[in-house]
Amino acid sequence: MNSKTKNENRHALECLREADEAVLELRTAFARVGIALPSLRLDPISYAREAPCPLVELGRCSVETAQRIAAALPKPGEPEGAGVTH
Repeated sequence: MNSKTKNENRHALECLREADEAVLELRTAFARVGIALPSLRLDPISYAREAPCPLVELGRCSVETAQRIAAALPKPGEPEGAGVTH
């Protein structure tokens, strides 16, 4: 294996690790405000490529969950976290 391939593999592994962490962070943040997205995951096709570029798949949710997500986000001009209710 040449050094270019090793660097590409290392980069791909780092991208996948970061993507996994992002999914976990997002799942945790949603859970803090009482929201669960069962379909939240990495899109398997996006990381199955030779040079993975993972995408986060938010999945489907009910209208009620969509409304709760919208309510949890700050409105324009509000400080960060202002929309969050516990």
